Amino acid sequence: MLANEGNIVADLFTSALSGMNAAQLGVATTEHNIANASTPGYTRQQILVGSRAGQQTGAGFIGQGVDVSGVKRIYDEFLTTQVLQEQNQASYLSTYHTALKQIDNLVADPAAGASPAMQGFFDALNGVANNPESIPARQTLLGNAQFAVNRFQAIDQRLTDIANGITNQIANSVNTVNSYAKQIATLNGSIKRAIANGQGQQPNDLLDQRDQLISKLNQEIKTTMQQNSDGTAGVFIGSGQALVIDEQAMQLLTVQSTNDPSKVDVAYLNNGKTIYLQQSDLQGGNIGAYLAFRDQSLEPARNALGRVALGMAASVNQQNQLGQDLNGVLGGNLLVAAAPRVDRNTNNNPASGVPSVTITNVAGLTASDYRLTFNGAGYTLLRLSDNTTTSYTSLPQTVDGMTINAPVPVAAGDSFLIRPTANGARDIALATNDPAKVAAAAPMRGTASLTNTGNAKISSGTVNAPPPPNANLKNNVTVTFIDATHFTVTDNSTLPVPAVLVAAPGTLYDPNAGATLSFNGWTTQITGTPVAGDVFNVTSNTNATGDNRNALLLASLQTQNLMVNGTASLQGVYGQLVGEVGAKTQELSMTSLAQENMVAQTVAAQQAVSGVNLDEEAANLMRYQKAYQAAAKAMQIAQTMFDAILAIK
Repeated sequence: MLANEGNIVADLFTSALSGMNAAQLGVATTEHNIANASTPGYTRQQILVGSRAGQQTGAGFIGQGVDVSGVKRIYDEFLTTQVLQEQNQASYLSTYHTALKQIDNLVADPAAGASPAMQGFFDALNGVANNPESIPARQTLLGNAQFAVNRFQAIDQRLTDIANGITNQIANSVNTVNSYAKQIATLNGSIKRAIANGQGQQPNDLLDQRDQLISKLNQEIKTTMQQNSDGTAGVFIGSGQALVIDEQAMQLLTVQSTNDPSKVDVAYLNNGKTIYLQQSDLQGGNIGAYLAFRDQSLEPARNALGRVALGMAASVNQQNQLGQDLNGVLGGNLLVAAAPRVDRNTNNNPASGVPSVTITNVAGLTASDYRLTFNGAGYTLLRLSDNTTTSYTSLPQTVDGMTINAPVPVAAGDSFLIRPTANGARDIALATNDPAKVAAAAPMRGTASLTNTGNAKISSGTVNAPPPPNANLKNNVTVTFIDATHFTVTDNSTLPVPAVLVAAPGTLYDPNAGATLSFNGWTTQITGTPVAGDVFNVTSNTNATGDNRNALLLASLQTQNLMVNGTASLQGVYGQLVGEVGAKTQELSMTSLAQENMVAQTVAAQQAVSGVNLDEEAANLMRYQKAYQAAAKAMQIAQTMFDAILAIK
């Protein structure tokens, strides 16, 4: 009898001791939660308890206390994955928005943008038109032209600085990714060994540290994670390239782009071999934002700015060439129009040449880049802005305002990046500092003989575009009417023996429609009703310092639809650039803010499950304290009972 009572008392001791141990571990775990309440990435922990198997007695199974089988993280994989996805997108949008605001502030600045500089240039052209013989007015024009040139160059230089900064940011992010990858690989080893040594128990704090590193990594570049049975995690990027496998961390690096030597691409280093990645696969996070901003916003903005500068230079030059300067000769270039940029792929045959590209029609230019490839039988031209592909069996070909001539020699597999407008703003310059070179006058004029008796009139005339060489512009032509409906044209430049260009009875003339006469690079119109013997002359415009006809045409370029296939003006195209950048910036501002709110909501949902609630932990402390005190009281009672048994003689 005493033996049975002794066993029961012993069981009381064991059960009470297990309760005290469980409460003690509960207090320790709760205290650990409280201590790490502010630790980034920490997941709340909880002890796992289970009752021990009961001891069989005549009265039934008597409980033997409690066992603590482990400590688990209160972890929700679904919510954690959702947080990673939302944070990755938030990082992408925020970084893209911050970068794009730089361009928006630059091109839209009412003082520092190109639009006010162009306005000043055309205002100065109007000043020359109002006073064409004025040297100060011409000098003002050249000064404003230089200011516009400086504005284009300054904006382009700022865009170049932004591009260089993006290159550095990509390199920094790549270094950060490599650092995180190494730390994750190290933690993989520590976790794997801890699980093995702990007979399967999870090293919760190490798992939290690894999850936090993966979270930071995911903000740099979009990643996917795969949990392995040994506790390690595989981390993958892009289209499935492994970044971390077990305890091995792969390495990313920046390399010069094979297509564009001014850019860097993100590549993958595996066993000492550099593998070029498809940049479009590197989505999300800071790196994805840098690449997308550079390729989808920065370079198109530079191209669009260059198109405006190129359009302004080419159209002003062409019109100036159609006029006559103060020296009495056809005008030349006032501005330097940039040549298209062509880059060869680094993988091309070293012996291959580079295609020559010339701008033939600024109205047809787009803001896109192009990739030209040769497959051995023909050429394929890809317009990168919309992925439109055109195939040609041979070159030269004219497309989108540019003429492409074949590279010589060329090998199958060669490819070239053609950027028609990329250097337009960088390379625009003032071609002359001589105010006399401004061709304000027209080089020819049409006049009617004072002895004419009909009411027909002849226009002053204009020079045809493109302008002919000065030697070929023959401005000594006589139009003589044989009767009211026929006339003869005579070239007097061959005097003393005039040459009849159209033999009698002459060219048919319709008094109701008039006649347009084009000869050796100029065009004039005759209107009205002539009579036989009426004479009209087209002669060189001598002593024409007060003539402003070409200056007016130069000034009118401001409002003419010279760009986008004749649908937009120069300042309209620049305004389109400002509008597109502004709209994209506003869009990113709104979506970035919405994404931040989404992140906050997702994190709140995740923290509601896995985060530390100090009020709850305080309640747990009291609960475990009471449990410990109760178990200790049971221990005291067992001691009293044991003493009573010992007192029985």
